Amino acid sequence: MFLVTVLFLNTAKTKQELDNTIFQTAGIAQKYNCSLRRLDYMQEQGLMSSVPLGLNLIPIKRALTTTSTAIFVPFTTQELFMAGESLYYGLNALSNNMIMVDRKKLKNPNGLILGTPGSGKSFSAKREITNAFFATQDDIIIGDPEGEYYPLVHALGGQVIHISASSHDYINPMDINMDYSDDDNPLGVKSDFILSLCELIMGARNGIEAEEKSVIDRCLPIVYQKYFEHPVPENMPVLGDLYQCLREQKEVQAQRIATALEIYVNGSLKVFNHRTNVELQNRIVCFDIKDLGKQLKKLGMLIVQDQVWNRVTVNRTACKSTRYFIDEFHLLLKEEQTAAYSVEIWKRFRKWGGIPTGITQNIKDLLSSREIENIFENSDFIYMLNQAAGDRQILAKQLNISPHQLSYVTNSGEGEGLIFYGNTIIPFKDKFDKSLRLYALMTTKLSDLEENRERGDNP
Repeated sequence: MFLVTVLFLNTAKTKQELDNTIFQTAGIAQKYNCSLRRLDYMQEQGLMSSVPLGLNLIPIKRALTTTSTAIFVPFTTQELFMAGESLYYGLNALSNNMIMVDRKKLKNPNGLILGTPGSGKSFSAKREITNAFFATQDDIIIGDPEGEYYPLVHALGGQVIHISASSHDYINPMDINMDYSDDDNPLGVKSDFILSLCELIMGARNGIEAEEKSVIDRCLPIVYQKYFEHPVPENMPVLGDLYQCLREQKEVQAQRIATALEIYVNGSLKVFNHRTNVELQNRIVCFDIKDLGKQLKKLGMLIVQDQVWNRVTVNRTACKSTRYFIDEFHLLLKEEQTAAYSVEIWKRFRKWGGIPTGITQNIKDLLSSREIENIFENSDFIYMLNQAAGDRQILAKQLNISPHQLSYVTNSGEGEGLIFYGNTIIPFKDKFDKSLRLYALMTTKLSDLEENRERGDNP
């Protein structure tokens, strides 16, 4: 039971207008079987009670039950606003309040940014990267298959690594650190990566044979022995060391693997047969693999994932979080080896302090196999922009989205959609000021880039 005072404040410029307004208000109330009375001799108290001071100077009250009182409560929209290291994700489309959340407080901070081309996926990712850079102490790693993040990363003082057959930026796929695994044997997890790498290089339809796996596994302790005895950068092995070790083995299988590796060691694709010569310790690192040819792209993506794993293990020891953004995520899911590595990241990154975010437009790729579907199920944060008709139905079924909520991702504008935070679903809108220098660094629209170039703003 609640005691409620309901006041209607009418204002007008003339006495005639005021009488008309009072008459209209009384008519609406009458329609719903309510009668309004003028506050005779209490006009001043009525005015002060109507002003939002939180004071009620009117002694007239009416008793209402909870259900009836709830009609007068204006706060019917759900909000997401958290303190601490929370980041801005747009405005609530219903209340215009800011959406501020901290993904680290979720049971599982893994995230996905989904949307059709042109809906603002990459822009949303860049805005989150910028916010995370300034609002947190987390390290940020970006896998960039389209070469569209480097202007922002340069502006933030980060390291951009351009990987291509002709590049002088080198990443060593054999890099390892002593914290690479949960136990005291870092070579166990690294061995799994090297096997995936060889499998990808050999292009075997049914994977590499058991004998071939045994030969590689036998060679790895020999290749890493010098580094483990004295872990300095000069002792870090390269792909060529594994190649030489395989050549020294007697088995036919070892020679077959070595022959497959030859083009990546001595041939035209030897970009990955060098020690790492870039600053991987920078707080924000972008791996630009746009110019890797078809032969090297799959290999490049797998090696980048391993470098991320390396960085996460180092940061875990330092009690530091690592945010990993993977654009064009569907490219990783097409190949068995990179897809398996991605699933592993989604399953294990949380306890290592990693916060991965996949950016993709192809929902069907996420649900193409039972294993890859784990990525979808293990993502408690989803930033959903405009969706294609076919994908909308799949998502509605998968995420239990109501038809009303679905309307926010149906033919929606740029930077508009739904945000999923745990069990909370909120429609959002995110309009960015186009006059800002930051917008010029983040946009990928050709019209905006041309306009910025003419103004001399383009990085």
